[in-house]
Amino acid sequence: MTDVFVRPSRDDAFKGRAWPFEEAKKILARLGDKPAPKGYVLFETGYGPSGLPHIGTFGEVARTTMVRRAFEMLSDVPTKLFAFSDDMDGLRKVPDNVPNAAMLSEHIGKPLTSVPDPFGKFESFGAHNNAMLRSFLDRFGFEYEFKSSTEMYRAGAFDDTLRAVLRNYAAIMAIMLPSLREERRQTYSPFMPVCKRTGRVLQVPTLETNAEAGTIVYRDEGGSLVETPVTGGACKLQWKIDWAMRWTALGVDYEMSGKDLIDSVKFSSKVARAIGGKPPEGFTYELFLDENGEKISKSRGNGLTIEEWLTYGPPESLSLFMYQQPKAAKRLHFDVIPRHVDDYLTFVERLPTQTTQQALDNPAFHIHGGKPPAAEPNGLPFNILLNLAGVANSQDKDVLWGFISRYAPKANPQANPMLDRLVGHAIAYFRDYVLPTRKYRLASDMERAALQDLCETVDRLPRDASASAIQDEVFAVGKRHAFADLKSWFQACYEILFGAAQGPRLGSFIALYGIDETIALIKRAVAGELAKS
Repeated sequence: MTDVFVRPSRDDAFKGRAWPFEEAKKILARLGDKPAPKGYVLFETGYGPSGLPHIGTFGEVARTTMVRRAFEMLSDVPTKLFAFSDDMDGLRKVPDNVPNAAMLSEHIGKPLTSVPDPFGKFESFGAHNNAMLRSFLDRFGFEYEFKSSTEMYRAGAFDDTLRAVLRNYAAIMAIMLPSLREERRQTYSPFMPVCKRTGRVLQVPTLETNAEAGTIVYRDEGGSLVETPVTGGACKLQWKIDWAMRWTALGVDYEMSGKDLIDSVKFSSKVARAIGGKPPEGFTYELFLDENGEKISKSRGNGLTIEEWLTYGPPESLSLFMYQQPKAAKRLHFDVIPRHVDDYLTFVERLPTQTTQQALDNPAFHIHGGKPPAAEPNGLPFNILLNLAGVANSQDKDVLWGFISRYAPKANPQANPMLDRLVGHAIAYFRDYVLPTRKYRLASDMERAALQDLCETVDRLPRDASASAIQDEVFAVGKRHAFADLKSWFQACYEILFGAAQGPRLGSFIALYGIDETIALIKRAVAGELAKS
């Protein structure tokens, strides 16, 4: 695909109304007229490496990247994106989906980077999951710098800010204690020392603080009093304090978070100010829902995985799902994929006819970082490919390409790589999702008469009739029979011919599948053969 859109002027970009531009303008307002103190604007996304990257990880990095690209159109200030891994967190429980569970159970409480890799491939469990994160992000071409919590703590990158936390210990406790249950208040401390004897991250009270020496005193698991520095990786911060410390130490300018972290953002922002930092600009996105409207949960396994989406649709369609209405709760289930595939194709097709301002509001512009591609010639809607896979009764891409090549002789997998990908996705989606739920029904007497009329009508058309000419005749047939409205006529066609409540534009489908083939399909349906299959 080639670019079809010239990079807009800065004045054009400032008029952009899409949400990434609105977020980018917040960052500009944060900078004011002063140069960026670090020499760049820092975007951050966080990752908890106790599990594998998931569809939410993709969404947060994709959305943050959209804002980053919008900012780069508004300003010459360089940008960076840190993908930060909280790999110094203690292992809380043994995951259900990893081998060597008994071995892992012996390391509960230790930093993830100190826990052996149950897969035996990396120096630690944290390193294994960090590698999975980096591979995941690289797979989608994200531009980022990876940062490890363990490495930065141990290298002293956070030391100055950790001392600031210690100096402001009382103020931080005053912020945090009211948010905790009474029992938790008795043991809470911003600092979690790493036990020198067991290597575990301890959640124990801080008994003494010495800001001048940079140390705290606590009682270890054996009951002994221990004085330890808070720097150099000897202590890990509680995560809300850690978040604030990281914002301050790194100078984070922008970070998104889910609706479930609203209170955490509030408390971390207060802590950041208490230690002399400035909370980043933020964006609260809504959480995903499953097919029943319940919140997606990794532990429950409800909803779609990223691998499932990418089996049935291209990554561009997933990016569109993430782009649209990020502040609205959305169902994340199989049946949203075809619509987002076709919507993505439509947005790309519209670009050449749009004004600059319309294009800046086009989701495809933001999905592709300001460099949207040209639409492929001879493209086809995904919905039509799904139904073609069904009526062709084949999972062979070559069979479907046989129909496509007859409909559009210049189309082929080499000239139409996106269409070729969609053919594969359509076969997989039909096989795994449509076929198990497909249920043909018998036609009523009135519907049977209408379908016989449709056969005779399209049979009179030239075999190379256009999709629009065929569609006109389909409309005319529906009007000649006693349907309540045309919607009822089309729904009857979908249920009787395709075994589904929804279907493609019939004129386009018939032009693709072929008039003679469609007539044979209708005759089988009228005879009740499809309903018996």
